[in-house]
Amino acid sequence: MNSDRTLALSVLDLVPVRTGQTSAQAVVATLEVAATADKLGYRRYWFAEHHNMPAVASTTPPVLAAAVAARTEQIRVGSGGVMLPNHSTLIVAEQFAALAAIAPGRIDLGLGRAPGSDPVISQLLHQSGTAPGAESFPQQVREIMALLDPAGAGVRLRGGEGYAVRSTPVAVAGEIPQVWLLGSSDFSAKLAAELGLPYVFANHFGGPGLSDALATYRDTYQPSEAFPEPRTILTVNASVAPTAEEAAERMLPQRRTMARLRTGLPMTAQETVEEAQTTPLPGPAESYASKTGSTDPDRLKEVVDTPDNALEQLTAFAGRYGVDEVMIAPVAGAYDGEPIDRAPGAEQTVRLLGEALG
Repeated sequence: MNSDRTLALSVLDLVPVRTGQTSAQAVVATLEVAATADKLGYRRYWFAEHHNMPAVASTTPPVLAAAVAARTEQIRVGSGGVMLPNHSTLIVAEQFAALAAIAPGRIDLGLGRAPGSDPVISQLLHQSGTAPGAESFPQQVREIMALLDPAGAGVRLRGGEGYAVRSTPVAVAGEIPQVWLLGSSDFSAKLAAELGLPYVFANHFGGPGLSDALATYRDTYQPSEAFPEPRTILTVNASVAPTAEEAAERMLPQRRTMARLRTGLPMTAQETVEEAQTTPLPGPAESYASKTGSTDPDRLKEVVDTPDNALEQLTAFAGRYGVDEVMIAPVAGAYDGEPIDRAPGAEQTVRLLGEALG
């Protein structure tokens, strides 16, 4: 038990869907995980945006965040993140302004620039034209920040008339959603620094460049009124259990899902532990699935262990990079026969880590 709460824990949820489970049951399960995180003092609960993935039900972060906000009392809720190429800036601002009205002072808006989808879904999302390119992302972020501000965003029509547009409901001081930038490269780090925004490095799947991205962000940071100092969160996949053996078994389905994604195999619902243990994958995928975390000794893409050991690893990792908050993705899977309307591995991971932190 660690009584010194210098490390804050948060949750990033993709709402995994496993064999025999409907998306609706996966969402119900997520609400229980969020309630557990809220009771144990986790700082944030964010939802990712992914489309057309049988193993993932987190497609609409603001809707899921609203459900969690209504069922929790203190934890901040939001997106990790809304993928701006898929959305209108005004719609995003209004969705999160509405969330701020539901849960004042508890809403985070994490923004990313990846599409979070395949080419087929991208076409469906942008039937009226092509998706905005990466070069549009900075302006999109600025527009959302202005729309969320009570002063509004200045819009000039082609005829020359100027108007101030505000998201509705209009947020009041202290209740405006916190805007965070997500990324895994210098591009997002530089933009977050330029805009004076906090930054989340997607360490749980990102490639090399963590140290460089954080150095760029901190060295070039421009203080803002909301964030006078740079703030950073690192993400880590997590499977925590009473024994290291169980933690490893519950991590296996997630590793195999990622192996399918990275090697181009057809995607399926997440396997149960028993399915993952007994169903072979083609050679390259099997090789990928057998890898455990990062080969870089200074990176911790996943933690798979008992509560105290896992917390020790997360604390050391946070200290190594000078951050005070780690966002875990509780990707631990389920065994055959466990309740279909619960996410037992995720719930256990969140509960055991929270109890270990104290």
